[in-house]
Amino acid sequence: MKANWTISQNGVPNPLARALRACRFALAILALFSVVMNALMLAVPLYMLQVYDRVLTTGRLETLAMLTGMAVGALLVLGMLDALRSAIMARLGHWLTAQLSPVFLASSVRARLQGDDAGAQPLRDLGVLQNFVGGSGLAFLFDLPMVPLFVALLWLLHPQIGMLALGSASLLFALSIVNDVMTRKRILEANVAQIRATLQAEATIRNAEVVQAMGMLPSIVQRWQSVNMRSLDATQKASERAGFIVGVTKAMRFIVQIAALGTGALLVLQGELTPGGMIACSILLGRALAPVEQAMTAWKVFVAARIAYGRLKARLLMLPPEPKRTRLPAPSGRLSVERATYVPPAGTRTILHQVSLNVEPGEVLAVIGPSAAGKSTLCRVLVGLVQPSSGLVRLDGADLRHWDLDQLGSFVGYLPQDVELFAGTVRDNIARMGQGSDENVVDAAQLAHAHDMILRLPEGYDTQVGDARTSLSGGQRQRIGLARAVYGNPGLIILDEPNANLDQVGEAALAGAVNELKSRGAALVIVGHRPSTLAQADKILLLTDGKVEICGPRDQVLQRLRKVPVTTGAPATAPQTVPAAGVAWATGLVPVAAGPE
Repeated sequence: MKANWTISQNGVPNPLARALRACRFALAILALFSVVMNALMLAVPLYMLQVYDRVLTTGRLETLAMLTGMAVGALLVLGMLDALRSAIMARLGHWLTAQLSPVFLASSVRARLQGDDAGAQPLRDLGVLQNFVGGSGLAFLFDLPMVPLFVALLWLLHPQIGMLALGSASLLFALSIVNDVMTRKRILEANVAQIRATLQAEATIRNAEVVQAMGMLPSIVQRWQSVNMRSLDATQKASERAGFIVGVTKAMRFIVQIAALGTGALLVLQGELTPGGMIACSILLGRALAPVEQAMTAWKVFVAARIAYGRLKARLLMLPPEPKRTRLPAPSGRLSVERATYVPPAGTRTILHQVSLNVEPGEVLAVIGPSAAGKSTLCRVLVGLVQPSSGLVRLDGADLRHWDLDQLGSFVGYLPQDVELFAGTVRDNIARMGQGSDENVVDAAQLAHAHDMILRLPEGYDTQVGDARTSLSGGQRQRIGLARAVYGNPGLIILDEPNANLDQVGEAALAGAVNELKSRGAALVIVGHRPSTLAQADKILLLTDGKVEICGPRDQVLQRLRKVPVTTGAPATAPQTVPAAGVAWATGLVPVAAGPE
């Protein structure tokens, strides 16, 4: 796995390369430990050489005691260095994950906004990399370069033994290459199929209610099984091929050791080698071939780590980290859109076409239109989730692309159609999973008229929701989501169908929240067709097929739509003042014949 020390395309340093560069000192220490450890492994063959050639011939017990003590001491140091090397590798893998997991989590979020369905796969790839670095997978890479040293020592003991060692090491290395060629494609196929199967399983579990209620489980399991079987079949074939090569490798290693003993015995009989040299050669040869055999065993882990590393590097090249930007003053909420057009990156259909609008602080813009008109996409553009293909979106005169995203998020409130709560308490969710004060959390809940509803939950603000959730209705989640959107008194608030799951009480609470937000000077964009939404709007924008058909003051727009007089100056709490004809059109039951304004 060759590290990419370059920078990403937009000039931002590659975090993966930067993290690997920071590991160079630790890798150097590991390499030094490996050199010393392999040198200390010479203690056993040297001990056997001296015992056979000196102790047994002289009968000196003090020599045996001294040699034994030295060998034991060397092996104790070897064990200590091995433990330290394992600890360093484990900490290195932990450090890499701690440094890179936030980067890839943020990258996965941004990728999802662009339609990438990989989910948390980069984090799983990072886990594979951690297991390789922190486990025994990395150790053989440090031991492998020491093979020539042992071969050279064998050559010094006798050239014939050295030639045998060189030939056997070359043969085992060739087998490792054959193993890579025979299994690489299958391992990659298994990896890709496993990712698809995991994503399908996650989607099935996430939509468990729909799957179970409509009897979809057998069909979905069958579809998942077909993908999963491709992964299992590829894994099986790769394992069978690798197992065959590993078996041949082990057999060859034993044959080579027997050949070494036989050759050594022949050389002893010919007077060209001592008995101690024969035993030492056998031990040295076993040590010389051990890293190659270890590489064969760990090859699957190595290939998986290499594939994972390649995907991580490609992800950062495709989605480099956002550059740091100058932090701008807190906005008042003045929003303007200038001829914004949006075409999805992988699509050909224009979702938004030349959309322009303005919202001032303290104003409410209601966005209406039929289904698939682009209303939700407009909301995503307004909060910076996606960038327009052309045109500009400005907040207090500054292009959204010039804002630091984390800073911008603190000034914006957003309530999507489908409200998801995160694992944690109600308080955590309202505080946007931060460490906000209790006063600000309660203030946001009261502003959203959700305080009394939250107090009726089993543990009030400390009720666990999300993955460990207390069962909440759609309306409860929506009201908690509204409290999260207004937390911190943002200057710009975008609400996408905020009353879709609300009953009459919830809708009255929403109307009160909108009134309070207007009085605080927030600019609001609300997607919705209900009378209460239209009654509270200062402006209405009609969107059809991604184009602005009409945009202007509420009364003028409604009069133009249906040619029906509208009661002006109606209080926000009296949605019945909006004409029934306007309501019928707003719900998509009446076609609109008006042209663009």
